[in-house]
Amino acid sequence: MVSSERAMPWWRNVFRWSMIALGVVIAAHTSPGISYTGVDSLGPHGLGTLALVVLTLTVLNIVLKPLLILFTLPLVLLSLGIALLFINAGLFMVAAWLVPGFHVVDFWAAFWGALVVSLMSFLANRWLGQRRFVARTRGLGGRVKRSPASRREDDVIDV
Repeated sequence: MVSSERAMPWWRNVFRWSMIALGVVIAAHTSPGISYTGVDSLGPHGLGTLALVVLTLTVLNIVLKPLLILFTLPLVLLSLGIALLFINAGLFMVAAWLVPGFHVVDFWAAFWGALVVSLMSFLANRWLGQRRFVARTRGLGGRVKRSPASRREDDVIDV
């Protein structure tokens, strides 16, 4: 059973998306191989393209990244997680392929862009305090065994 006493405030997502957008902007300004352009309804400097890149990266990270991690799990474990950087770079290249006006020249530019965006996402999660699900198992008699870390107010999965 999953319970949640409070819904996550909308501003947390807006802050995370803003940090991802800032990461894309920083990556585009620090790497000659990454650029975004486009004149659209949100302005002449590619703000619409930037918003579409952030949305695309978010969807790819939610849908495709867990599958890629699952299929490459032995490689991720053997490389002690370094392979995740290459998965992120691949997703960054896929976003460039999907979004018109967002250009990534080669894999190493995508690697740099993914590294910068991952760092900005890490900082956003650190500042906001990322909420996670906490799993608790029921012992004999139906009582829930609680660890000190699970006593705080978090989402709970009872098993």
